[in-house]
Amino acid sequence: MAKAKAKGDGKKGSRKLDGSKALERSPSHLLHRALQVALDIYAEEIGPDAVTQRQYAVLAAVAAHEGLTQTDLVRTTGIDRSTLADLVARMIGKSLLARQRSATDARANTVRLTDQGRAALDLASPRVAAADERILKLLPSRKRDAFLDVLKEMSHAAEQLHDEPEAAPKGKKKDKPGKAEKAAKAKAEKPVKPAKAEKPPKAEKPEKADKAKKPKKAAALETAGAA
Repeated sequence: MAKAKAKGDGKKGSRKLDGSKALERSPSHLLHRALQVALDIYAEEIGPDAVTQRQYAVLAAVAAHEGLTQTDLVRTTGIDRSTLADLVARMIGKSLLARQRSATDARANTVRLTDQGRAALDLASPRVAAADERILKLLPSRKRDAFLDVLKEMSHAAEQLHDEPEAAPKGKKKDKPGKAEKAAKAKAEKPVKPAKAEKPPKAEKPEKADKAKKPKKAAALETAGAA
């Protein structure tokens, strides 16, 4: 009994080890854990009253390229369109950004830094640099450049995927048309038969003249009178 229990515990332990090994080779899991560490360090360095990491990214992108449209910001920061639209609206409400009509495209709006936005960026920049330094110090110095290169390569690959039009999946069979579609298609492709010529109406037969018939009673009376 004890041996059987020991075997069962051993199997459970081996399954746990296999699961942990799988996580150690999972890019999504490892990137998520690394992101958690990076955001925790960022929050510690930047402080509770400063801009968030995404707000800082938008401020830095606009400062580097004044007059960016929302589409430009999506490509530069990597923030998805709907999230960025809400983020920019909140930053305008906080007077960190100002919206203005594009000088090159009357249909587009661009954003620029306000004085308050530039002050927030200047305040946050050295703190963000300190956070980045702490993050890189988690790695040996000889691996830091390679680490940054890999991150940049992944970011560029993601941008290319975002810009490329969605290709139709290979090997996917086309949906078969339904019965109604088949009937409609067959009806459309079927050649139309020429209409038959109408036959001329038949000539009406002349009515036969009614034969004169003597009434039976009148004939009987005539015979009786003759007698």
